[in-house]
Amino acid sequence: MRIATTDSVDTAELAELAASTFPLACPASVTADNIAAFIDANLSVVRFTEYLTDPERVVLTAHRDRRMVGYAMLLRGVSDDADVRRAVRVRPAVELSKLYVAPDQHGAGVSAALMDRAVATAAELGARCVWLGVNQQNQRAQRFYAKHGFTPQGTRTFRVGVRTEHDYVMIREL
Repeated sequence: MRIATTDSVDTAELAELAASTFPLACPASVTADNIAAFIDANLSVVRFTEYLTDPERVVLTAHRDRRMVGYAMLLRGVSDDADVRRAVRVRPAVELSKLYVAPDQHGAGVSAALMDRAVATAAELGARCVWLGVNQQNQRAQRFYAKHGFTPQGTRTFRVGVRTEHDYVMIREL
């Protein structure tokens, strides 16, 4: 695991990994067009270049055999969303905005290692809690987060293209 910078990571490889893994977290009801719109708006090379230079974000990457196999993104603070603000009561907080692993690495410990590093990094940033949003239909991710100490504290809506999805807001106090 390492902290990614524009000098240390191939932004195109990161965007490609993000584009290939994001659909795995979407429920079957999300159309390919809405997934593509989300990827274009949020997971492009341009966007990752912005993320990597944003002082409020930390991007972590995992590598195996010189190939990027996973990434996580932390974002300092709590969003302006009223539902999130009600759910995340412990401050200062860091959002675990993204944590994705290549499908061929599922079950190989990469997700757990990324989570451990993300939580440790949030603590180093001075956070008293880490929060995240997870689709209410994504039972697998919910089990993973619960295994790592996250508990549901509320709900929020989340846009994927033109579709509104419903997330649980999960919190882990540090």
